[in-house]
This record gives sequence, structure tokens and C-alpha cells, in this order.
Amino acid sequence: MEPMANSKKPILVVMAAGMGSRFGGLKQIEAVGPCGEAILDYSLYDARRAGFETVVFIIKHAIEDAFKASVGARAERAGFAVRYAYQELDLLPQGYAVPEGRAKPWGTAHAILSATDVIDAPFAVINADDYYGRVCFGLIYEYLCAEHPAKPHPWVMVGYLLGNTVSANGSVSRGVCVTDADGYLDTVTERTRIETFPGGIHYTEDGGAHWTTLPEQTVVSMNMWGFTPEFITEARSGFAAFLDKNLAVNPMKCEYYLPTVVTEALESGKAEVKVLTTPDKWYGITYREDKPELMAALRRMEEDGLYPAGGLF
Repeated sequence: MEPMANSKKPILVVMAAGMGSRFGGLKQIEAVGPCGEAILDYSLYDARRAGFETVVFIIKHAIEDAFKASVGARAERAGFAVRYAYQELDLLPQGYAVPEGRAKPWGTAHAILSATDVIDAPFAVINADDYYGRVCFGLIYEYLCAEHPAKPHPWVMVGYLLGNTVSANGSVSRGVCVTDADGYLDTVTERTRIETFPGGIHYTEDGGAHWTTLPEQTVVSMNMWGFTPEFITEARSGFAAFLDKNLAVNPMKCEYYLPTVVTEALESGKAEVKVLTTPDKWYGITYREDKPELMAALRRMEEDGLYPAGGLF
């Protein structure tokens, strides 16, 4: 198979339609940095420095004006060409309807489907409300720019060490990754209740009746993926089957996740996913009590010269 050279520069896709059910409010826009920066501003700064020139924001129409006036304007000041896509509940395959009373978005894979018209190159995907660190953007940009065989689809993931991603303020949900000897992803399994305890880190699948310890060095996914445009084809082809399976049992809350599409593509041999790991600590605001720790960390980074004093843009 001839190697596939990426003629188009990779673009950054930011999933920003979620409102943050546990934290409350538009946490993408809330100020956390020393000069009032939002979490997303740091991702934009680091991504631009890594080489990204185009950003796609996936939002909801309900937050459009506030988002464009704040984050969108700052992205343009940072030098990005900015595109928008809108994740709305009624974006469904023909013949399907939104269950009455459902308000929850359809999940991260659905978010990417909503951006079909504005994704025309290899792309990196991030959450709007996570601090990913500097290293990962360079890793994923370089991988997306490099030549790879066209088949299977050459996808990539930046993984974090579990110990760098947990919260002392409550449980977290993480995609626990298993890789092969060459560093390619075998499986990613969502563990929805991971907690710290005096002896380390553990998770439960049965409401706390039984716990399984996880090493701090376990590699987990924080939703930083790199895909070729073929991801959209794979996601679209699996969405109807997902709805058929899940609408009957969980119509209000079922979600179509990126790892679901990745797993199906891995199992069918259509894709392979290189796992790159970053030593950086991940920060987020899963709980309101996480915010002071994040703010202190960002202030230290500015003092250490990792970010410019006086504002990013």
C-alpha cells in the first residue's frame, strides 16, 4: 500500500457543546488563569504553538453568542482560522426521532458527525474543558503530518498516566487503555467510577461492593484523539446500529462515544491507533473543588515561564 501523505494541514476540533453536568455552567468560558484565561485558551495557545492553524468549535446554538464573543474572538487573536459546527439533538439518521423529553447530547462521536461539513483534513479532537499540557499537541500534530500507510486508517491517541488525571474530590470516568508490544491500542475500556484511596487508585463496576486496584502508571484516554477524515465515515455507518441497540433500553441518556467507533474500527481491522504518552499532568474541573488546584497550577506555570505573563493572546 502506498503511503498516504497528508496534503492538508491537520486541524484542531474542540468539543464544546456539553454544559458540564456536575460542575454547572459554561465551564469552557469560566476564568481560571492569572489574567482571566479560560481552560480552553491554554489549549488554543499550545495547539497554535505546535503548528495548528485551523480550529473547529463544536457548540450548541444556545451558547453561540457568548462563545463567539469570548473564546472565538480569542482564537482569532491567537492566529487561528475559526470554523463552527453545531451539535443539536435532531441531527439523526433518516427515520429516527429524538425521544420525548431528552435533553442530553448524543455523545462525542455524534459531536464529530455534526462537524462533517467543516472537517476536510486530518484532525485532532479535544474536550473544551480539559487542560492537556503543552507536550501532547506537538506529539499529535507531528503524527498527523507524517506519512503513514493509507490502510488501515492511521489514527492516534495521546494517553495520560492515570495518576496524573484523578481528582481528590470525587470519582472520575476514564478510558483505560491496553496496548500491544508496538504501542498500538488493543482495547479502551470506560471505567465510570475511579477513585483515589489511601493505598492508591481503584475502580468499581457494581456501586462499590467490589473494588479493583489500578496502577498509577496505567495509560488512560482523556479524549485526545487524532483521526483521518475517514473517521466520519466509520462513525456515520455505526450510528444507526447504536441507536437501534440503545434507544430501547436507555432513551434519555445513551451516548455515542468516540471510543465506541474506535473499538469497532479496531475489531474490524479498518484502523490502527498509535498510543503516544505524555508526561504532563492533566487538569480539569470535574468538581467545583478542583478549580483552586487548577488555578494554582496555572499560576505556577506562568511563574515558571511556560506561559507568557500578562495574558496568552
